[in-house]
Amino acid sequence: MTDWTGTLSLDLEERKGKTVAKRVYFQGALKVMRPIYFDDSGQVCYYLLNPGGGYLDGDRYKMEISADEGSKVTLTTQSATKVYKTPKGYAYQETQIHLQKGSYLEYLPDPLIAYENAHYKQKNVVHMESGATFIYTDILTPGWSPEGKKFSYNTIQLVTEVYLNGKLGVFDHIKLMPEQQTLSGLGFMEGYTHLGSMIAVSEYTNNSLLDELYEVIQIEESSFKFGISKLAVPGFSIRILANSTQVIERILDQCQKILSEKWNNRAPSFLRKY
Repeated sequence: MTDWTGTLSLDLEERKGKTVAKRVYFQGALKVMRPIYFDDSGQVCYYLLNPGGGYLDGDRYKMEISADEGSKVTLTTQSATKVYKTPKGYAYQETQIHLQKGSYLEYLPDPLIAYENAHYKQKNVVHMESGATFIYTDILTPGWSPEGKKFSYNTIQLVTEVYLNGKLGVFDHIKLMPEQQTLSGLGFMEGYTHLGSMIAVSEYTNNSLLDELYEVIQIEESSFKFGISKLAVPGFSIRILANSTQVIERILDQCQKILSEKWNNRAPSFLRKY
C-alpha cells in the first residue's frame, strides 16, 4: 500500500518542562491542529482531523507518532470517525506510535461510526520502552441504516499490538461481521449495540488500581456489561458493552480521570467538542 489518502507524522520532545513538536508533517486528507496547552503542566494536546468528513471506498490513512523521554501528549480527534459504504475496497487506517522511557501518551479518539455496508480495518502498532505510559480508548457505534437494522455495516476489524522493549506484550483483535456472526448473541455483543475498550500500559499498574477502576465503573446506573483484564505486561484492558455512546463515554471518562491523577499527577482535560 503506497498510495495514502492522508498521512500524518508528529515527533514530540520535552523542552524546558514543556512538550513541543520537533517535527510536524501532514498531507492529503489528514491534518493536525495547532497545539493546545490546557494548564501549566507542559502537557500538549493535539486534535487530529480528516477534512473530508468521513472515510470512503478504498481510503488509506497512515499516522506516525513519536514521543521522546519526558514528553507528555494527548491525542484526540475533532469529531467521530465516520465510515460510509465501501462497495469496492475497505477503508484502512494504520497508526505507528513510538514511546521512549518516561514519556506519557494518551490516544483518545471520538467514536467510530460504521454505516450501512461499511468495511473498515484499523491497525495500531505501539513500540514502547520501560517507564513509558500508553493509554488508548475506542468506541464502536453502529451507524444509521434505512431499514433501521442495528448492525448494517459489513466488517469492522481493529488490531492493536503493543511491544514493550521490543517484545510483543499486547495483541488485541476485534473483528465484527454482522452477516456472518450473530452479533446480538452470546460471545459477541450480548444484546447490546455499542462496544467500548480501553488499553493501558504502565509500570504503575497494580491490583489496588484495578479495584478502584472496578468500583468506579459499578457506579454507572445505565444498563451495561464490562470486564477488566490484566495484560501480560504491566497494564490492563477494559471492555464495555452498552446501548449508547454516552454510557461508554461516561465510564471511560471516569477511568481516565483515575489514571490521569495517579499516573500523571493532573486532572484530565475536557476534550469533548460539544
